[in-house]
Amino acid sequence: MIFITLIVCFFISILSTPLVKKLAFMIGATDRPNVRKVHQKLMPRLGGLAIYISFLAGVVILQPENQYSTSIMIGSGIIVITGIFDDMIELSARIKLVAQVVAACIVVLYGGLQITIINLPFGGLFEFGYLSIPFTIFWVIGITNAINLIDGLDGLAAGVSSIALVVISVMAIFMGNTYVVIIASILIVSTLGFLYYNFHPAQIFMGDTGALFLGFMISVLSLLGFKNVTFVSFIIPIIILGVPISDTIFAILRRLINKQPLSMPDKSHLHHCLLRMGYTHRQTVLLIYALAAFFGLVAIIFSQAKLWGAMVLGAILLFLIEIIAERIGLFGKDFHPLLKLIKSIKLSTEKKG
Repeated sequence: MIFITLIVCFFISILSTPLVKKLAFMIGATDRPNVRKVHQKLMPRLGGLAIYISFLAGVVILQPENQYSTSIMIGSGIIVITGIFDDMIELSARIKLVAQVVAACIVVLYGGLQITIINLPFGGLFEFGYLSIPFTIFWVIGITNAINLIDGLDGLAAGVSSIALVVISVMAIFMGNTYVVIIASILIVSTLGFLYYNFHPAQIFMGDTGALFLGFMISVLSLLGFKNVTFVSFIIPIIILGVPISDTIFAILRRLINKQPLSMPDKSHLHHCLLRMGYTHRQTVLLIYALAAFFGLVAIIFSQAKLWGAMVLGAILLFLIEIIAERIGLFGKDFHPLLKLIKSIKLSTEKKG
């Protein structure tokens, strides 16, 4: 039944996307090219609505049961409605943030989904206490916007989200969490059906309807799978979402270093940097897919490692992220502290030799 439902959802997504494309033009949910955009012609957005329609069909057919189901569906509905209006009339950042806070609060306060306790690596517990609610809300909003930030190239957000969902579902299988497996699987096939039209050269964009919806669902599913566990397990969803999270963190650091407002848009995100290095649109997307898959593989290995092995693996991963970030210019053109340190050590060693 599940396998048949997933096939049905995949074809619902494929069949509904062209209809959503027509609807986008009818209601003015289009994206005009400008200096920050990569595309050169008027493009329909709202494609995330096709993903959501397919997702709803899968949920109605399978009716997966969980104590958080109602709050998740209400919260995701608010996110999708917000995304639709934003794709039509471009809502202000403040209005979108308010809607995200409301959706997160429904899941956290009404649904009761919270990160409350983490078992520390060397013994003892860290209890979030009063910070449990704001931290969980911050996680949901942060991941929701992280997926939205990487939605800058054809098929990028859809592909990275699909890879993250695959890893989350694999981890959920290990943990015996059937609900997460079902919801993640429905989202995967729904997104892949849309990706058929969204991969370069794209016929339609997912818009905020899709990016915010996928970000919201990924944030919630990662909480469902990894809340109230060990410190090592708490790191796993962060690794799974390594591409959007690291790109968001570097964007914040870049603006702090350059003394710019955090809300100021720029063209120094991961995909922008790779394009400037000479990679084609398609090559850039595939490279980021590979990077997302690498993070996913590391997350699976990380989950099976012993404490010290996990710590060493984490340190190596952070080192590689920093090297890559400096090499491609995620901090900016002239900020390369670690590369300069390595170069100075190398020169010093050569002189001694």
